[in-house]
Amino acid sequence: MKILNFGSLNIDYTYDVDHFVRGGETLSSKELHLFPGGKGLNQSIAASRSGAAVWHAGAVGKNDGDFLLKQLEDAGINTDYVKRLEGQSGHAIIQRQPDGGNCILLFGGANQRITKEMVDEVLAHFESGDFLILQNEISEVGYMIEKAAARGMQIVLNPSPMDEKIEALPLDKVNYFLLNEVEAESICPGESASAPEKLLQKLVLRFPRAKIVLTLGSKGSLYWDGEKILPQACYKVKAVDTTAAGDTFTGFFIGGLCQGMEGPEALDWASKASAIAVTRAGAAPSIPTKEEVDCF
Repeated sequence: MKILNFGSLNIDYTYDVDHFVRGGETLSSKELHLFPGGKGLNQSIAASRSGAAVWHAGAVGKNDGDFLLKQLEDAGINTDYVKRLEGQSGHAIIQRQPDGGNCILLFGGANQRITKEMVDEVLAHFESGDFLILQNEISEVGYMIEKAAARGMQIVLNPSPMDEKIEALPLDKVNYFLLNEVEAESICPGESASAPEKLLQKLVLRFPRAKIVLTLGSKGSLYWDGEKILPQACYKVKAVDTTAAGDTFTGFFIGGLCQGMEGPEALDWASKASAIAVTRAGAAPSIPTKEEVDCF
C-alpha cells in the first residue's frame, strides 16, 4: 500500500508582525523568513516522517523549484512525478502574529498548471487500495478524484482553501474527509460550528460512505469511523506557529492508517504530531519525526 500526494508546492514568505495588516494600513514586519511550504508538500513530509512510503506529484517552476524538490527528497519522498514547468513555483505570503496565529495569501503558480495528461501519467503507476491525498491548491482535482476512484484508490480530501471549486468536485467519491469547522460549515450550510457533533452528523448524512475527521482547534477533533463518533482531545502546548498544524495532522493520520494503525490510534498519533508542530516556527521545518511523536 502506497501514499500518493498530488499536491501543492509553495515557497513561503513568512513575515513576523504585531497584528494582521488592515485595509489601508502600511505595517513594518519584525522579521522575514523563507520556508518550503504548500499544503501538499507539508502533508507529504508529515506522512513520510510518520514512516510511510510517499510519492509526491505536482509541479514547480524551472528556475525556483530546486529548493522545494530538495525538501521532499531530504524527507525521503519520491519526486519522480513532480514536473518542472516554465514560470514561477507557487508561493505564499504569510503574516504571523506573536501568539502563533497566521493569515495566508496564495499565488498558485505552477500548482495551477496541472493537466489531465499529467494526471493520467501519474495515476497509471498506482493501484487499488493505495491512498491518494488531495487538497484544493492545484488544478484538475475533480479529474483526479474521478480517475482515482475508477482505479479503486482510497481518496483523502482536505478541502482547503475552501472556495466555490469544492462544491463542483465529485465529493461522493471521497473516502476520507479531513476538514476544520469553517470548511465543514461551508460544505453543510445552516449548521453551526458551535455544535460540532451536529455538524459532523450533517456531514455523515451527506457523505454516508466516507470516514470523516472534523478538527476543532484547541478542542481537539471528532472522527466518524463509519459506525460511530470518536472524540480526540487536544494536547496542550505553547503555540509558536500554527501554519502547518493541520497538514501535520493529515500526514500522520493517513501515514498511521497506511502502516496498519486503527482509526483511534492514528487519530491520537496525529494529535501528538500536530501539538509538536505548533511549538516550532515554519511550515515544513516544524513537522516532527516518528520518533519524536512516539516519545511525546
